[in-house]
Amino acid sequence: MHHSQAITGIVLAGGAGRRMGGEDKGLLQLKQKPLIEWVLARIAPQVDEIIISANRNLERYQSFGYAVVQDKTQGYAGPLAGIARGLLDAKHELILSVPCDTPFLPDDLVSRLYSSLEADDYDVAVPVVAGKSQHAIALMQRRVGANLAAFLAQGGHAVHEWQAGLKRVDVDFSDAAPFFVNLNQPEQLAMLEGRLNRA
Repeated sequence: MHHSQAITGIVLAGGAGRRMGGEDKGLLQLKQKPLIEWVLARIAPQVDEIIISANRNLERYQSFGYAVVQDKTQGYAGPLAGIARGLLDAKHELILSVPCDTPFLPDDLVSRLYSSLEADDYDVAVPVVAGKSQHAIALMQRRVGANLAAFLAQGGHAVHEWQAGLKRVDVDFSDAAPFFVNLNQPEQLAMLEGRLNRA
């Protein structure tokens, strides 16, 4: 931990999993381990508290040993609903959000986002990989909660649209591109299994 401030990590497992045929994505298996377990293992050493945002299979998620919270918003507001809820429950002033389908996040994710966030008291720091912002992976100040609540109340739901209205810093992680692979399609999961088994 190279940062002085304590951080709460929110793992976003509340999605509808539409591209995975309605499967609960965090519980899909990669090498006999649910995806969320990979994510938890990557971020647990980098944060001081973990909250899992989930809307179904709650007991299964609770079995990982962390607090599980459900969205307060009605209907499907995507990852932002999970972030909004996590901001209310977090013990700490800094919050890291990560999706449940990025099993290989880098070990220095938090320290790099933190040093950029702190450089000029930004609201949020977002990794950029090969020119593409990874919006759901973000380190933010708890104070953005009020802004997010207002955005959701106006019917907003896209993470990037919300972040565009904040004081945001992009952090280049192009050197770590493979760590940001996210598993949206069943084929990707199968391909990765094959690669890991050969490794």
